[in-house]
Amino acid sequence: MARIEELPDDFDESLDLNAPPPNLAPPEALPIPGNAERLKEMEKDPTAPKMPPAMAAVDSHTTDELADILNKTPLFMTDISKAGDENGENVLLDALRALQNEGTRGEVAQNFREQGNERAKEKRWIDAKEFYTKSIAVIKSKEDKWDKPEDLKEEKKLLREAEVASYINRALCNLELKNYRSTTLDCAEVIKLNPRNVKAYYRSSMALFALDRIPEAEDAAARGLALEPENKPLQIVASKIAERKTVLERIAAKKKAEGERERKEKLLLDTALKARQIRTRKTNQPPEMEDAGIRLTPDPLSPESTLEFPTVLLYPMDAQSDFIKGFSEMSSITDHLEYIFPLPWDTRKEYTIAGVDCFMETNTGGLIKAGKKLPLLQILSGGKVEVVDEMVRIYVVPTAKSAEFIAAIKARKTG
Repeated sequence: MARIEELPDDFDESLDLNAPPPNLAPPEALPIPGNAERLKEMEKDPTAPKMPPAMAAVDSHTTDELADILNKTPLFMTDISKAGDENGENVLLDALRALQNEGTRGEVAQNFREQGNERAKEKRWIDAKEFYTKSIAVIKSKEDKWDKPEDLKEEKKLLREAEVASYINRALCNLELKNYRSTTLDCAEVIKLNPRNVKAYYRSSMALFALDRIPEAEDAAARGLALEPENKPLQIVASKIAERKTVLERIAAKKKAEGERERKEKLLLDTALKARQIRTRKTNQPPEMEDAGIRLTPDPLSPESTLEFPTVLLYPMDAQSDFIKGFSEMSSITDHLEYIFPLPWDTRKEYTIAGVDCFMETNTGGLIKAGKKLPLLQILSGGKVEVVDEMVRIYVVPTAKSAEFIAAIKARKTG
């Protein structure tokens, strides 16, 4: 499937990319010096086949030796720290470095920029980015080690062009490499130099859109379209930004509505608890209850709704418990014991509705005996009992063991 490729700003459009490549001369043989001792041994071996000198030179070295020799050749260099000879020198590498820095500052910067363009056309974005960075470094350098220009005005113009092109093309590299923040920084530098550079606004809006910084992306696209209203790439990205903005506004509106509903529900719940004189308190380590909590039902926003409480029935004499997610304020303890009893683990048959007492802790750490047939609201109202972490706790104790339980609670309190 065909696609449109974005090329660097200063790509030479006169080039015919469909033309066949020119006939190139065959490459010269790689100048690898042979290992003299091994070459002599190879010549003495009558069974060894005769090879051309270049191949014999290669064959006279081990794999590691060949790798070391190739690393000293700029074309095959992979580790510059090992590219020198025993004195740390490499004539070929020094010559290439000298050529790169030959000319005026503007000419050297332009040279790096053109090398970046060549890599960018091949989509070698990392390499292209490195050359654009070198071009910018030459322009920004405080050193002045280059040739003096004959025409200062022309030099200044060349530097300006190289700087704008290097920044905007490096922005393209960063965009392709998904370095979105770096893209926006490069585009900002371009806009400082040329506020009418439409590609800077386009690439910046693309990067900001990728970062989901929609207001900034929208602003960048709008500024670009103000300069070129018919710019198709900008129109496309502006459309995408508008769609994303609509989605985010919908999400924000929903979140705001949910937050407002939660605020109203909490206000009405607090009002209902105060009106019923029910004490509540939260600790720093509340129990994990998933979505359970004190609530008004069936409508959390209606003052006529009924309060429900998460409730745990504790059987302290047998280290057992039962959890009731919604204990209505209008229900009694007996209403729940009727479907919970008999308890599957109660082998001694000690737990019957008539044969148990129910207790609740007061806000001072004491105990009250809770009427099993009273509505929960009547037990909780008045302020003696405290609902801690939105959980009602009821101790269910066989009547025969009530005295033992009360003594244990008192001992804990005084201890």
